[in-house]
Formats: sequence, structure tokens, C-alpha cells
Amino acid sequence: MLRLTFHGAALGVTGSCFVLDTGPVRVLIDCGLFQGSKTEKELNYRAFPFRPESIQAVVLTHAHIDHSGLLPKLVREGFQGPIYATRATADLCSVMLPDSGHIQEMEVEQLNRRNARRGRAAAVEPIYTADDAAEAQRLFKPVELGGWVAVADGVRVRFWNAGHLLGSAAIEVEAIENGQRTRLLFSGDLGPAHKLLQSDPAGPQDVDYVVCESTYGDTDRPEVTPASRRALLRDEVQAARRTHGGALLIPSFAVERTQELLVDLVALMGSGELPQAPIFIDSPLAGRATAVFEAHAGEIENGDAFRRALSSRHVRFTDTVEQSKAIDRVRSFHIIIAASGMCEAGRIRHHLKEWLWREEGTVLLVGFQAQGTLGRILQDGASRVRIQGEEIDVRARIRSLDLYSGHADAPELAAWLKARLPIQKGVFLVHGEEPAIMALKDRASSFLPTGRILTPRLDESFALTPDGAQSIETAGPSRIRPEQIGHLDWHNDLSRLLLDIGDAVRQAADERARRVVIRRLRRALDESGPAH
Repeated sequence: MLRLTFHGAALGVTGSCFVLDTGPVRVLIDCGLFQGSKTEKELNYRAFPFRPESIQAVVLTHAHIDHSGLLPKLVREGFQGPIYATRATADLCSVMLPDSGHIQEMEVEQLNRRNARRGRAAAVEPIYTADDAAEAQRLFKPVELGGWVAVADGVRVRFWNAGHLLGSAAIEVEAIENGQRTRLLFSGDLGPAHKLLQSDPAGPQDVDYVVCESTYGDTDRPEVTPASRRALLRDEVQAARRTHGGALLIPSFAVERTQELLVDLVALMGSGELPQAPIFIDSPLAGRATAVFEAHAGEIENGDAFRRALSSRHVRFTDTVEQSKAIDRVRSFHIIIAASGMCEAGRIRHHLKEWLWREEGTVLLVGFQAQGTLGRILQDGASRVRIQGEEIDVRARIRSLDLYSGHADAPELAAWLKARLPIQKGVFLVHGEEPAIMALKDRASSFLPTGRILTPRLDESFALTPDGAQSIETAGPSRIRPEQIGHLDWHNDLSRLLLDIGDAVRQAADERARRVVIRRLRRALDESGPAH
């Protein structure tokens, strides 16, 4: 019985991981990190819901960490098969996965120091290390777009350009089980029509099943051209400079979005539409990824503009921590592009702590912000946030410019799906929060039977039968409740409560009133019992 199981990106955006099981053979499509709330991120520390050594091969859609980021853990825990990906994806993973391992080592070390000071003895281990990532890299097998590749007995794949990221691909899979041939198409992440460095996504027609991303399934962006997008960026930069001065912080994924922003900012300064100002790319990963882009410049759209941007005298890449901290001494208006795009890790946190409380700062969010992340909390209008345990007032302007997203919007997703018709047996909608998935389901029902549009839950398995997909029972308890995916969790609630308590105490009229607030809180804790 051919079976497909969804171990990630199910009613949530991150952790893409799907197992295709023919009986004798198991192939993994993607193996990504969970991001978002702490409850979701804790899944990264747990055992895989399958035995890594039982997987014969991995097929990777692209290098983004929510699709590739658990590969080093998979290898460390027993997988020794090939990892098939485009050459550009393999090259990007060679810098992104070690960087991810290094960040985990560094953040766990900091966490263990904080816990030791708090009297918490149990040490936390990183999910994997930079050395684990280097070990995984030796298993990569680069493939070209367009040709069939046998990846395991009875399973072959073909890669199609997904238009999302350098090297990104939608993956067509042909599986033979008991003489029955089934064709599936995994979209990976699909790029929008206006991507600066990528061509439009493609794919085959007349497959049995499509597994389609839904990140922006409830979003209809305004029509935009590269010129109009650049004009909107110009206006945001001008407003940040003219109204507030100081710094413009752009939290950005180190791969592709940073490079796109760089091209547009340098072009605007070169044309005189923006005054000249230093642009700091404060991310060692972005620097290394940019070198990969430069090596593959012949494969991307606007490669010449990309090369010109790299040679601009306004662009300054920082590598060391000392170079990063030195940016704080810049007094004139400047632009800082730093990872991560959702403000969850990396050097952007340092810059946010430096600028969020200052009215002369501006934060420009340029991509999707998953529920529970610091970026989403800022986007939703928080007046105070906690960063690494420190309370910070938000006085800086928070702006959003979603036109640099690497994802297709709802009309583009629907158009891509429609172009795959006929789809013989069913569509699985994944990689989206529930409202986005349900909105795309409604849109797709105009050209697909509603009963054949499926919305899998985390760890749900489907038998792919001649009559269509049928949900089947899975062994073991659920790793996480459905309502915990793509939502704020108790960690977010606790952070909000601590901020609200601080506000209530500070806003009390005098010391007596502050003591009343504290007594009421103490009474509530005492009445709640020993569980607290």
C-alpha cells in the first residue's frame, strides 16, 4: 500500500517533512526545522516520528531552513542514504546548515549559562552541531532540472523550477507499488510573479496527486512590477530617513531576500532616487550565501544587476561580532539588513535591542512572520516586547512591505494549481496557517472537486489508493495538539503577562497602590495551588 505521511508543515508553515512509503522503500521529501512558538520549536528536540535509518533517500526542494534544517540531525541519528537536490541548493546548504548548527551551539551555551545562574542544573543539548552539518553535506547528490533520477527501487524523481529561491524546485515523484504507477508533485515553496532574481515557477500536468504550499493562501497582493516595488521601498527608506533619521533595520532571511533588497537599494541610490547611505549586511551567513549567488549568477535573472550591487561602495558586509557591534557607533542615517527574517535569532536581535526603544529607529518587515515569532508580535502592534529576558519598549516605527516575499499569493497559487490540471486523484494543502489553507481550498474548489482537496494534520497518514487518498490510523500519540500549531502558546502568554504586570505596577499612582497590585497577584498565585 502506497502511503504518504505529513510530519511537518501540516496546518502550519514550518517543519516541512513528508514520508512516501511504498512498502519496501521509504523516501523523505524535505526535513525542515520547526519555527514559530516555543511549543512548535520544541518539536525539533524530540525524536523523529520515524526511524531515520529506515529512510532510503531524501529529496530536498530547497535550502531554506524550514525545509532542510533537520538534515544534520537525521544523519546524526542514523540516516546514511543520498540527499538529492539541485546543485545550487547543495551549495547553499553547505553554508546554511553549518551556520544553523553554530547558532544552535551558541544559543544553547547562552541558555545553559542563564539556567545555571537561575539554579537550573539540567543542561540543554543543541539539536545538532556545525560538525553534524558538515557530516550531512557529504551525502548530497546534485541533480539537474528536467531529467528523471532514480532515487530508490521503484521511485524516480524529476525537478522543476519553483521560482522561489536559487536552486528551488518542485519535485515530481513517480512511485511503483505492486505494479501500480502513481505520480505525485510536491510544490516546495512557489515564488511570485515579480521575483527579482528568479523566473516563474513551472511544473508538469496530469499527475495523480499534488502537495501544494499555502503560505499566502488567504492573501491577494496588489498588482506589482519590479519598478513599482522599488518605488515603494524608496518611499519607506525616505520616510525612515526624513522623519526619524537614525537607523532603518530590515530583518531579512540571509538567502535571496537580502540579495534582492541589496540590488534594489543600490539601484535606487545609483539613480539618485535615494540619497547615499551605508548599507550594512550584518550576517556572516548572508555574506557566504551571497558568494554562492555570485557563483551561480549566470543561472538567475538580473545577474548583472546583482554583480553591480556587490561592487557598490555603499555596501559593507560584517563578519565578526566586533564589526557588528561597531555599527552602533554610526551616527548618520544607515540601513542594517540582518538575519533572521522573523527576528527569532541572529544579530537582528542585538540591533532591535539597540533601536526598538528609540523613536528615531524604523523596523521594516519584508516577509512572512509566523505566529508566535517576535516579528509577528511586532507586526501586530506590541508596545513592549521581551528579548532574551529583557523588557524593551517599542517606540520605533514598525512598517511592513510584503512585496519581497518569496511566496506566491493566493491567485498565483491557484493559477499554478490550475495549470497542473488534470489532477487525477487529489490535492493536499500544506505549509500554511489554517486560515490560509482553508481560503486556498475555497479558491481551488472552483476548478477541483472539494472532496479531493485535503488538509492533513501533523503526523497524519494517507493511503494513496486507486480510488483516491484515504486517511488511515497512525501509531503512537500525537506529538502536538492541532490547536498548538500556528498559534500563540503559553510562552507567548507568559511574556505578555510579565509585560502587563510591569505596566500595572509602574502605572499605579503611588507606592501604596503598587503594593495593592502585588498583593492581589500574590493572592491569585496562592489560590491557584501547588501546580503553579
